[in-house]
Amino acid sequence: MSLYGNLIIGAFIGPLLLSFDKKVAFYKNIKFFILGLLFTATFFLVWDEAFTINKIWGFNPRYLWGIYLGHLPLEEVLFFFIVPYNCVFIHQVLKVYFPEVKLKNWGARFFILIGISSLVLTICYFKNWYTFTTCLITFCCCVYALAMKPSWLGNFAFTYCVCLLPFFIVNGALTGAFTTEPIVWYSEKHIIGWRMTTIPFEDLYYNFSMLFPIIALFENRKSKSLS
Repeated sequence: MSLYGNLIIGAFIGPLLLSFDKKVAFYKNIKFFILGLLFTATFFLVWDEAFTINKIWGFNPRYLWGIYLGHLPLEEVLFFFIVPYNCVFIHQVLKVYFPEVKLKNWGARFFILIGISSLVLTICYFKNWYTFTTCLITFCCCVYALAMKPSWLGNFAFTYCVCLLPFFIVNGALTGAFTTEPIVWYSEKHIIGWRMTTIPFEDLYYNFSMLFPIIALFENRKSKSLS
């Protein structure tokens, strides 16, 4: 039995079925989503493969199907397609059901806070490869966002905060919050060591760096279709 596989597929069922909700109609927006998904998944899979080879993190075979693409289990590959889908779905749901939540000024402050904190961590922990790369990418995303000032910054901040709930559930399960051993382990040499229960602190920035580019591409393609 693959606990990792069951977790990822289980997390996908709800958003997939609700994608056909008449009000949200997320299935109509798939064409704006595919390019961002392919770009983000490719980037993160290459990153993931490199870090797995160098044992910066790894996977417990006890909780896997045993099917690998390179050094990555199939469940991990699916993660980079299913989790971004779920997050963009949540983003669209929040925009449809809470259109009054703009958070324009708060969104800019949010990006400044994330940008400053990621820069500090990048400088202070440059020898920790997971901390350094995750926070550096996050910092670059924040600089881009603050320079371009797209209208959806507040919406993204709202989406990110809402996504923290499923993030803590899924990442908690992956890092051993509910099992005797973690499904995904991290080398202590390459993380700060701060944990949110079992979740490395860096995962907050990793989640941000994965979510931002795919929503940016999604929103950019949608806006071009309307212009």
